[in-house]
Amino acid sequence: MTASEQGGPPATAAGVPRHNWAGNVRYAARAFHRPTSTDELRRLVAGSARIRAVGTGHSFNRFGDTEGDLVTLAGLRPAIDVDPERARVTVTGSLRYGDVARQLHAQGYALANLASLPHISVAGAVATATHGSGQTHGNLATSVAALELVTADGDLLYVDRDTDGDTFAGMVVGLGALGLVTRVTLDVVPSFEVRQYVRLDLPREALDEALGSAYSVSAFTDWRGPRLREVWRKQLADQPPPPADWLGTTAADQPRHPVLGMPPENCTPQLGVPGPWHERLPHFKLGFTPSNGDELQSEYHVPRAAAADALAALDDVAHLIAPVLQVCELRTVAADELWLSPNHQRDSFVLHFTWIADTAAVLPVLAAMEERLAPFAFRPHWGKVFVTDPTALAARYPRHTDFTTLLTHLDPSSKFRTTLLDHYFPR
Repeated sequence: MTASEQGGPPATAAGVPRHNWAGNVRYAARAFHRPTSTDELRRLVAGSARIRAVGTGHSFNRFGDTEGDLVTLAGLRPAIDVDPERARVTVTGSLRYGDVARQLHAQGYALANLASLPHISVAGAVATATHGSGQTHGNLATSVAALELVTADGDLLYVDRDTDGDTFAGMVVGLGALGLVTRVTLDVVPSFEVRQYVRLDLPREALDEALGSAYSVSAFTDWRGPRLREVWRKQLADQPPPPADWLGTTAADQPRHPVLGMPPENCTPQLGVPGPWHERLPHFKLGFTPSNGDELQSEYHVPRAAAADALAALDDVAHLIAPVLQVCELRTVAADELWLSPNHQRDSFVLHFTWIADTAAVLPVLAAMEERLAPFAFRPHWGKVFVTDPTALAARYPRHTDFTTLLTHLDPSSKFRTTLLDHYFPR
């Protein structure tokens, strides 16, 4: 099976991707590197004028691009070390969540939540506040207890939630701008089982109740009608199944894929069949190509209480959204205290859009959507495509100035900066 079939970016002879997974960003680096030890990485960073790390490539913008050195950390020794006494696991940051999850489960442990794709790297997902779903669950970065990173001068820096407090909260969602993350320590819980049910044709007025009805819930729509096409309920296995007439929906009688026309065999098991957490919480299986691949993605986080109003605001541009849309996913994420988290100090309703792979057609739609979502002080996902004004975006993050100060302190020579970082975090 090729890297592309596994859902990762195409690899070169040196094992470093030249473009992101979707293919809409071709990296501008002058050189590509794959160090095999932390010492080698430290020497590389210390000797570079500009450098960035690339993970599994599931980002759709140029925050991670550089004209200097691009480095993959996939050559570092993989490690998954469980600390039972502290209920934590320390992993090599380049590892994929799916690989970590399988080994954790084999030892009787679990992560509280996972994103829809198990193919993404731990360090990359944390740096951009990537998330799963569930109104009591924070994004994946909220499970981080400690980080080890190589800073601009090539030194190793270790920061811990218990000892570094407020500064730690500023570093977790770091956009790769504070250093190259080599190891991540995550909170773990005892392993558990989940059942996944797909329900069809949800009335939109029932969305709020549906999103709070199970451990993790996602609703899908194509913006072509007043009802939501599917609801994916991931519930703890010991909970009763939804009743036959649950919220006016009907039960899917066969497995589904969120994108119409795509093979459901690529998705995690449904129809209420119980299974381990890591084989139900993601939408897609680790061994298959996630989602469509030939796509762009955007995502907007608004206050949880504004869900109905935000959807109503976008109804005015549904005629623009539908023609360029593959699928829209609606989710919830709990509030946190991480400085650059889109969920900073507010429970969130999340609108995720998977578009056709046509940037020229999609960008005007984003502008129209963002204009209508502006009254809700939306925050875009850092790894997706958005056109938000930098001044407006800064105003929506109370710790924006603090992060810029921290960035300057840890990277005074702007070694990890990129053009897009300068756009949103001016020096």
